[in-house]
Amino acid sequence: MDRSKIIDGIKQGNIRALARMITGIENEIPEFDSMMEELHFDNTPVIGFTGPPGAGKSTLISAFVKFLSNQGKKIAVLAVDPSSPFHQGSLLGDRLRMSEHYLLPNVFIRSMASRGSLGGLAPRVFEVCDVLRAAHFDYILIETVGVGQSEVEIAALADTSVLVLVPEAGDEIQTIKSGIMEIADVFVLNKADRDSADIFMKNLQSLAHSHATATWETPVVKTVASKNEGIEELFNAIELHRNNPIIGLKKEQLFAQKALNLIRHLRTRDINFEELKQDISINLKLEQNFNMYRYVKKYIK
Repeated sequence: MDRSKIIDGIKQGNIRALARMITGIENEIPEFDSMMEELHFDNTPVIGFTGPPGAGKSTLISAFVKFLSNQGKKIAVLAVDPSSPFHQGSLLGDRLRMSEHYLLPNVFIRSMASRGSLGGLAPRVFEVCDVLRAAHFDYILIETVGVGQSEVEIAALADTSVLVLVPEAGDEIQTIKSGIMEIADVFVLNKADRDSADIFMKNLQSLAHSHATATWETPVVKTVASKNEGIEELFNAIELHRNNPIIGLKKEQLFAQKALNLIRHLRTRDINFEELKQDISINLKLEQNFNMYRYVKKYIK
């Protein structure tokens, strides 16, 4: 591996160098991790798309990519897929969901497996996102798995978090709002041509108004992604948030959360899950009253 060649390739936006670096980061190869210290990261806007399964996030992102691409923008998409319980790889794959953009020279699409992460994101998505920021993209779009209220992790990564909902979620709005509703910077009511969309729209607007601050009220945008409707309005809402002073205050929180995630990873990287599982299995057989808290104490440094 030519270290300098890969680093120079990333700086020049070379797709092969970019893909190789991301693979090295995902596989936790130490040399690739150390290469992160030699990269310069642009202030590329990171847009996170979150929401329950079936909300149409993939279709919405595909329509959004098309809109940005038509403006001559360079876009990276990270699609976080559920993991296979057998090989820990992604199950859905970017080729199935965004095939129409796959050959565009200004669009880079990458699937990442969640590998059991409860936050809706892949374990090393923070580092991969920074690799993309070093490759001079205009926008980075991230789609989370869609696991429900635990998906608040996206707020620690994205400059703007877009919560995608559908009219059928109307009955769940009271339970949703205490979780991922709190982290949304933009609400999207997708599939807005369905029945009861207007009623749900009013409920969302009321919710947004009740949580408004002196500097920001969360926009509510209606889209029909399958028909490319409402995409420009979504873009305008995202840009409005990007230009709002509140995003400057959010940066400190984002960087602190990213630092915490990196520190956690570095402190536990020498712990192999399969070895841990085998060791626990042995201890469970040896100890009738296995105590997890005594067991993990040996890993605390």
